[in-house]
Amino acid sequence: MCHGNICRSPMAATLMRVMAEAAGWGDSLWVDSCGVSGEEEGNPMDKRAIAVLLAHGIRPAKHEARRFSRSDYALYDDILCMEERNRRGLLRLTDGDPQGKIRLLLDYTEDPHDIEDPWYTGDFEKAYREIREGCTGYLRQFRLK
Repeated sequence: MCHGNICRSPMAATLMRVMAEAAGWGDSLWVDSCGVSGEEEGNPMDKRAIAVLLAHGIRPAKHEARRFSRSDYALYDDILCMEERNRRGLLRLTDGDPQGKIRLLLDYTEDPHDIEDPWYTGDFEKAYREIREGCTGYLRQFRLK
């Protein structure tokens, strides 16, 4: 989950799918992405995000940005946000996260913090590294079970 669903969250969904598949869990995890805002709805992944994924040998699937809806809450066991601002937006949309599903992606790392929006910073490589670290931490919990 990110703001517009064209940079961070589609990169995270792509990485999570690739990493889960490599670990043999491709059929066990249902991964999706969406945004808090609807301003980019229907748009593809940002070209700079695609370029970073391709530079790392990862070919993203076709993507169309979409906004989180109240009905999405029931569909997922975990909802991972890129930054605190996204999390707060979801708390409002979900009546305070009654099932405790909403967390920050980097909460699964040794250095929890917001993943800055590369749309504004221009640093898609940094976002990629942090997203990869978060995905690694998140998937680690399944190895421990």
